[in-house]
Order: sequence, then structure tokens, then C-alpha cells
Amino acid sequence: MSRFLDLATSLAASAAEQGRGIATTAAGRQPKELLELYDIENCPFCRLVREAMTDLDLDVLVFPCPKNGVRYRPLVERLGGKQQFPFLFDPNTDTALYESADIIAYLYQTYGSKPAPRRWLVRSLRTAASMSASLLRSGLGLHARDATDPDQTLVLYSFEASPFARRVRETLCEMEIPYEIRQMGRTRLEDWMPPPLREQLRPDYHPEQRNRRQLLASAGRVAVPCLEDPNTGARLFESSSIIDYLHDQYS
Repeated sequence: MSRFLDLATSLAASAAEQGRGIATTAAGRQPKELLELYDIENCPFCRLVREAMTDLDLDVLVFPCPKNGVRYRPLVERLGGKQQFPFLFDPNTDTALYESADIIAYLYQTYGSKPAPRRWLVRSLRTAASMSASLLRSGLGLHARDATDPDQTLVLYSFEASPFARRVRETLCEMEIPYEIRQMGRTRLEDWMPPPLREQLRPDYHPEQRNRRQLLASAGRVAVPCLEDPNTGARLFESSSIIDYLHDQYS
């Protein structure tokens, strides 16, 4: 797939999500230990869970489980009894859940400062939209490919509906590389501006969202996606550069 078509279909997939997975609100409380999500990037039911996590501003440790994957799919079966996805394990409460609707209800009940939004209650509509997003990506982020397993977990600053972050997550999933998602959901108008425009119009930009503040302090800029690799000390921002780096470093 050409890069132009790749980006075009990723933009279309974001539109299919109907506005979910973009904005974030503070969770009622943050977990002490990271939630663990065993996930297939292209799975429509996994996407629904990730959208809820962006809305709740919950960081998560993702263990990719693409089809034909060998690293984490057997672990899910040992933990829960079957290879079904998404699978959530919360080490803070020793809770393990399979069904996306059950996971979403659990997240809002346990960590939400509010009930699950009404749009989550119409399951047929949100599931159909998520399936449309999966179809638009033509199997990207679905099947495993050979790759080296890093010693330390990578960190990805992302929000679910970002068309650029999606491309990176698809690659990480196919390579079965575990990574920590640090949520970067938008909370104010300036967050919607492309970084070059924001730097020009809002040079005094002070984000509200916690990970945006952290990234600005450590890197001097805020852009999605951003990948940090503690194995090499690399920090990269552009999706194409990140994907090229992952192939060069871990293929």
C-alpha cells in the first residue's frame, strides 16, 4: 500500500469512529499499576476498549496478539482459559475480563469519574462503526510478522483515533512488540492544532492533559505519535519515521 493510500484509509477509519477516541477526561482515579490489554489492533472489539481508555485517560500496557502470533496469545489462554480478544487484566484488583462491553463497563465503574457515556450503550451502532474502521484498513495490524522482542518496553504517546498513531500501533501489533500507551487525548482547542501551527499561533501553549504536559517538559514539543525506546534512547515523532525505525531496529 502506498503511503498516500495508507494515510487516506487511516483518516477514513478515524472518521468511522464517529468522534470516539479523541477527547479525554480525567479518570476518577489512576491505577497504581498499569492495566494490561491483550489486543489486536485491527480488531473492532479491541478498538472499542481502546476508545474508552482514551476517554478515561487511562494509560495501558499493550501486549499485541495478532493472528498467528506466538508471544502472548498462549499467555492469554493460560490466564483466562481461551484465546479471545480483547482480554484485560487489572493487577490492581486481580480482575480478568474478555468481552469488550464487560471491560468498558468495568473501566468506567472502577476508574471513571462519570457513568459510561450514552453512546457506549447503543452497542449495535458503536460496533458497526468500529467494524467499518477495521475494514478500511484492509487487514493492517492483524497478522504477525517476524520481529525481535525488545528487552525493555517501548512507550507510545497516542490517542486511539489518531490516524498517524494508528499506523504505528498496527506495526507494533504485527511485530508483537509490547508497548505502553500514554494517553494524549485532546482537552482544549489548542490540542487540535497541527504542531507547527500551534507553535506559531500559541507559543505559550500550556496543555492541561497530564501526558501532554510531561512530553512538553521532556521533549520541548507536543505531537502525536511520539515513540520512546528505552533500549536505544531514541525518541521519534513522525509516524513514517517511527515505522522505518521499528523495521530497521527490530525486523
